[in-house]
Amino acid sequence: MANHKSALKRIRRNEVARIRNKYQHKTTRNAIKKLKETEDKSAAEKLLVDVYSMIDKLAKKNVIHWNKAGNLKSKLTKHVNALA
Repeated sequence: MANHKSALKRIRRNEVARIRNKYQHKTTRNAIKKLKETEDKSAAEKLLVDVYSMIDKLAKKNVIHWNKAGNLKSKLTKHVNALA
């Protein structure tokens, strides 16, 4: 266990950040699932903009790797463009 006051504070802050990152990552994954299930192209295009933003925020905060973010965005764009 930590002995210094600053180390104890760091443990508390890390836990808060962990919970926040977990929530944001799960929310993004749910939005991606919702986008993949969407059959209407116009609705999917509107949703794609929001999902892009969520993915970029996760990559910026290093919750996911920036390459993974790019791959996700590429696959989702292909999916939306393939809708009739």
